[in-house]
Amino acid sequence: MTPAPLSQELLLLAASVVLLVAQIFLQSATMTRELGRDWNAGPRDDGRKPTGVLAGRAERALKNLLETYPAFVGLVLALVISGRTGGLGLVGAHLWFWARVVYVALYLAGVPMVRSIVWLVALVGLGLMLTALVL
Repeated sequence: MTPAPLSQELLLLAASVVLLVAQIFLQSATMTRELGRDWNAGPRDDGRKPTGVLAGRAERALKNLLETYPAFVGLVLALVISGRTGGLGLVGAHLWFWARVVYVALYLAGVPMVRSIVWLVALVGLGLMLTALVL
């Protein structure tokens, strides 16, 4: 028996996991480059933090992703479980995902203002998903 095809929302959820892991690796790589492999492999009890610009940006971009990621996951699952896939919810999921991809690039490049607008686009995406769920 062939499994049913996944909804676009679930495919975006899978892609979001790739984005999450990529940002975790990016943050780890920039910190390791600055503080060394021994620090990364050790218990990190010394309290050292990276002071470099890129490592700091990568860490803040990851933390920013984690602020809205649970809402995205929850909304995708709620849309799929309720059978309300497609339409406005799918548009919102695409907005959130692609804005998050652009956001990390802008954050690492140090682009102000536009980065904040892109963050807002991602938030609008969550709002569209919520609207599709409750209406």
